[in-house]
Amino acid sequence: MYAFIPYTSSVCVDPFIASTDYKSRIEQRRTVRDFSDKPVDQKVIENIIMTASSAPSGANKQPWTFCAIADPNLKKQIRIAAEKEEHDNYHHRMGEAWLKDLAPLGTDEHKEFLEMAPWLIIVFKHSYQLVDGVKHKTYYANESVGIACGFLLTAIFEAGLVALTHTPSPMNFLKSILKRPEYETPYLLIPVGYASEKATVPDIKRKEESEVIVWY
Repeated sequence: MYAFIPYTSSVCVDPFIASTDYKSRIEQRRTVRDFSDKPVDQKVIENIIMTASSAPSGANKQPWTFCAIADPNLKKQIRIAAEKEEHDNYHHRMGEAWLKDLAPLGTDEHKEFLEMAPWLIIVFKHSYQLVDGVKHKTYYANESVGIACGFLLTAIFEAGLVALTHTPSPMNFLKSILKRPEYETPYLLIPVGYASEKATVPDIKRKEESEVIVWY
């Protein structure tokens, strides 16, 4: 049984001004594929991950592990394995409609960013948890980890860095390379760092309010 404590917030702002300012700022966040090799301090990555780990989760199980990788040899192994899967995806697994939808983004099986970015953060989902050798259930693990990844991407942006949500499929090679336990499943692979000077992003259009909000 948890002890309950009073909720207090140190934030004292006008909600409209704060939400407007935040919306204007976060709308500048973009997915970036061209990374600089400029180093990022480990403490920055720690802060970002611990921000993500403050996300809500089913029954407070916090069913996630964040693997932060700077080791060049590991990054190279991950790139080789990811490009193998991506080659099979682009040439065999993806249907014509999927490839057509991806074409404007200019993506292919080559993933240089997996070695160029100074950090890779690989998020693992817990299908269950082991405590003193005893299995314990997790609840709403997909939803919980998805929310934590949203916190993670926002924290990366707020730190002045860029990221890419990379989902090579299947991703079990990550579990093998990093020697993760049986109850962890790879969820998302996120290169993190600074944008390169030559970085560009697609000129995409986001949906308008009328397309995403239904008022009752």
